[in-house]
Amino acid sequence: MYSTRLAYLLWLPSLFGVAGLHRLYIGKIGTGLLYLMTAGLFGLGTIYDAITLPDQVREARLRARMRSAIDGRLDELEDMDFAAHRSGSSPPRERAESPEHVILRVAKANHGIASAAQVALEGKISTDEAREQLDALVNKGIAEVRVRRSGTLAYVFPDFLDDTGSADLERF
Repeated sequence: MYSTRLAYLLWLPSLFGVAGLHRLYIGKIGTGLLYLMTAGLFGLGTIYDAITLPDQVREARLRARMRSAIDGRLDELEDMDFAAHRSGSSPPRERAESPEHVILRVAKANHGIASAAQVALEGKISTDEAREQLDALVNKGIAEVRVRRSGTLAYVFPDFLDDTGSADLERF
C-alpha cells in the first residue's frame, strides 16, 4: 500500500532539483520521468504536487485496489488494510457463498437437478428465498423447470444434467 508519508519523503529532493521520485513511487511513470528531466516542470509541478500529494496517493491506492479486485485478490488487500488498524489479531474472514453458487453446487452434486428444499438446506436460507433464487436462474436461461417422475417440480441445469439426472425426469 502506498504511504503519504513516504511519498512526501520522496518529494523532498524536488526542492533540490531531483524531482519526480514521488510520482514514480505512486505509479505515475510518465510524469515521473518528465519531472526528472525538467526539474519538476521548472518547479511549478513540484509546488502543485506539494499541495495535491495526499489526493494522488489516495488515487494510487484506489488504482491498486481495482487491480487487485480484477485479479481476484481483494480479500487479501482488505485483510492487510484491516490488520494495520487492528490492535489484536483475528482469523481471516471467510467470504460468504452466494446463493447462486450454492444452487450450482447443489445441482452439480445432484446430477443437474436441484429443488428449493435442497438449496434451502444447503444454503441455510428459507425455501421461499431458495425458490426466488432458482426462479431468477430460470429467467436468466441457466435453468429450466421440469417434473420429476415422482410428480414434484425440479429445477434442471442442462450444463450439469447427466444420464442419472435425466432418468429421474418425466418425458413429455
